[in-house]
Amino acid sequence: MTAPREAVIRMYAPREEIYPREAKGRYATLRWACVWLTQLLFYGLPWIRYHGRQAVLFDLGARKFHLFGLVLWPQDFIYLAGLLIVCAYGLFLVTTVAGRVWCGFACPQTVYTELFLWIERRIEGARSARIRLDRQPWNLDKIARKSAKHAAWLLLALWTGFSFVGYFTPIESLLAGVRHLDLGAWESFWVLFYGLATYGNAGWLREQVCKYMCPYARFQSAMFDRDTLVVTYDQARGEPRRPGPRAAGDCAGDCIDCTLCVQVCPTGIDIRRGLQYECIGCAACIDACGAVMEKIDKPQGLIRYATENALAGGWSAAQVKRRLLRPRVLGYAAVLALMVAGMSASLALRVPLKVDVIRDRGAMGREVDDGRIENVYRLQLMNTSEEPRLLRIAVAGLPGAAIVDEEVVEIGGASTRALPVRVRAEPGAREGSGARRIAFTVTALDDASVSVREEAAFIVPR
Repeated sequence: MTAPREAVIRMYAPREEIYPREAKGRYATLRWACVWLTQLLFYGLPWIRYHGRQAVLFDLGARKFHLFGLVLWPQDFIYLAGLLIVCAYGLFLVTTVAGRVWCGFACPQTVYTELFLWIERRIEGARSARIRLDRQPWNLDKIARKSAKHAAWLLLALWTGFSFVGYFTPIESLLAGVRHLDLGAWESFWVLFYGLATYGNAGWLREQVCKYMCPYARFQSAMFDRDTLVVTYDQARGEPRRPGPRAAGDCAGDCIDCTLCVQVCPTGIDIRRGLQYECIGCAACIDACGAVMEKIDKPQGLIRYATENALAGGWSAAQVKRRLLRPRVLGYAAVLALMVAGMSASLALRVPLKVDVIRDRGAMGREVDDGRIENVYRLQLMNTSEEPRLLRIAVAGLPGAAIVDEEVVEIGGASTRALPVRVRAEPGAREGSGARRIAFTVTALDDASVSVREEAAFIVPR
């Protein structure tokens, strides 16, 4: 009796190399417009100057975020949290309307993959040439092309890492450090880390990031409904598919099974099998199919942006557009608009001055020579504007309360200053010993609207 054979079950399928064909059309043009826009902003913003400094700088050492004329401090962290919430909510709104259009046109993974693929095509050739190059044995031509491609990839990736660090370290001093080989340890680490991450994600992993690493692909279905615009294949019109020309009275569908929609797909899926989680909504298959339909004198739209309800009901483009502005979308848009308006109003109305009052706990209230009662405080002043200011400090809340030290102080633009302050009150303040409440008022001499009031405890000895 022979022993039964053991079955081998593979839990991981090896990656099949994808060679995306270059797509041309209106969506490809729109995608490249997004690439240019996002990268001009990313690479260009650190070099813009504003009031003699870098316009956009997240100075972690000084704990200041400069955004053109706006200076944010750790106390303004609520605005960063609000910005993240607005961005996330905006992404959810866009997904409800048009599926994964963010992934297909503006996601950094898509943008850098497009850039790396462009370099690859310029050096190794079109799709068929790249396939032949990978299949042929190693020779001088293959080594030269592969080396040139990876060198160009690494150069772009390191420049990307350099630009990223330039948002946290002044980019001119960062460039000087690179030029003189005197870059700090942390700057060197993050330039290399971000650069190599870009090189690995856009050059090697590519669709693996979208299919297996990005969580957005996994929960996108929670934001879809039957009126969400997605890339779809019109099966009623395209099937049964068959290659070759169509004769009069032929019952074959419009799809000639050219597989160009598969060849241009960056994730390697066949959109004719229906909506799949790997689809990033880049519309490359729409451009490819549209070009084929034009050549065989068939109407556009065999593969197009549509909704499930539109396909099922045969809706026109006007009907689809009307349904996009459904109550769910309008509600999301209204909430998003309110959040943006609230944040904008809060930033516009915030007082560019912060004051913290800390009582000197090492010195209790004491009686001085003239019988008055004295307490010592430390005022932490923070000027969040770019202009230096003269500030007047006043105190109230007890009979004869006054500041012994200077009442007018100067503070530089976008800076802080710790100021020791002695406050004295009349002897009559002894009525009711213990902790009493006083209030400091700090007002800018050049603008009375810039004023902050902070309360503190005044200790009256027995």
